[in-house]
Amino acid sequence: MIHLLVLLFCYSAVTMAASEDLKGKLEALKGIESVEQLKSDCYPEKYVVRITQPLDPKHPELGTFTQRVIIGHVGFDRPTVLVTEGYGAAYALNPRYQEELTRLLNANLIFVEYRYFLESTPDPLNWDYLTAENSAYDLHHVNQTFRELYNTGKWISTGISKGGQTTILYRAFFPDDVDFSVPYVAPLNRAVEDGRHEPFLRKVGTKAERAKIESFQIEVLKRKMEIVSMLESFCKENNLQFRIPVEEVLDYCVLEYPFALWQWGTSVKTIPPLSTDTETLFKHLVSISGPDYFAKDQPNTSFFVQAARELGYYGYDTKPFEKYLTIKNSDGYLSRIMLPESAGTIEFRPGLYQKVYNFLKENDPKMIFIYGEVDPWSATRVPSFKGKKNEQIYIQPGGSHRARISNMPEDMKEKILRQINKWLAE
Repeated sequence: MIHLLVLLFCYSAVTMAASEDLKGKLEALKGIESVEQLKSDCYPEKYVVRITQPLDPKHPELGTFTQRVIIGHVGFDRPTVLVTEGYGAAYALNPRYQEELTRLLNANLIFVEYRYFLESTPDPLNWDYLTAENSAYDLHHVNQTFRELYNTGKWISTGISKGGQTTILYRAFFPDDVDFSVPYVAPLNRAVEDGRHEPFLRKVGTKAERAKIESFQIEVLKRKMEIVSMLESFCKENNLQFRIPVEEVLDYCVLEYPFALWQWGTSVKTIPPLSTDTETLFKHLVSISGPDYFAKDQPNTSFFVQAARELGYYGYDTKPFEKYLTIKNSDGYLSRIMLPESAGTIEFRPGLYQKVYNFLKENDPKMIFIYGEVDPWSATRVPSFKGKKNEQIYIQPGGSHRARISNMPEDMKEKILRQINKWLAE
């Protein structure tokens, strides 16, 4: 027992010394405002770090903001995974959080919260500086800052969904910042309403599955009078407010339904029978396609500004439902419903899409793209260019927006990991 206590004391002392040592090194880095230790079940040491960033990297005189970065330390000799998060970083604070590549590769974590989300929101808020290029410069600055400590192993950038999109954009602006990249389920949209998602949804799954989804949508719209009353109560209970009447909110929930169902891989078998009571239909609808998505002042407002400006988004096919809808059409819904008034009028800039498209076409960066077969975002996945050795696209059969390396078929998983390990060994 005495020996065990001595060993525990020694282990604690070593851990404490190591923690103080790394904490001091992080605090000594240029531009670091604060360093706080976090609990972690997955990384020997974990910290939340706040770093000063310029609002406009090309005009530093315009001011700065503070960006939140989460560090998961394994070892200075290990690879470093730079997570290019597309939204807020709150979920990464959880002690149980572990990014997939850091687990597979026993790698360090550098997780960067996207500008204009949660604690990385400038004050005062000026939407002019929320651009993909500025976010790429944020990541470049983080990269250069932490390379002073993590300068031995390979660097890998990765992200999921908008984070995966950010991985691609970052690589287009700074192609040599990392050794290779693994973006997951990342779209490359070319317009506010891209136009490729609607045809995708008309073909995804089986004919019977698509018919069942459409029949459910029509049944909900047929019971609009009853369901609008339920929706009003639901929105009041959840303090949801909108820029449009609640009847139109229901229309958009119904139009969004198939996209949301396929995106998250929800089984069509969960759709209730059309003969069921109205409350059951309503509860199923909001569990898949809730009204909060279209409400004012939601956490993802910053994303909608970016979607309208340069990231692009998707439209809806209203034709099958025209006789039941309150709205005449859904054209321009993003700007009309989901943009904050403070953003003003936003014109879409197609230049970003073209820059990334040209980068992937004219170069062959080491990148592994992961997609899900039934995920509607796969409709706007990156193009597959001929003659590319390093640009590799893997589509999980039957996979959704939850597609990851770990849940790929074994043969795909082995091929991906073999390639990653080969790049690590170079």
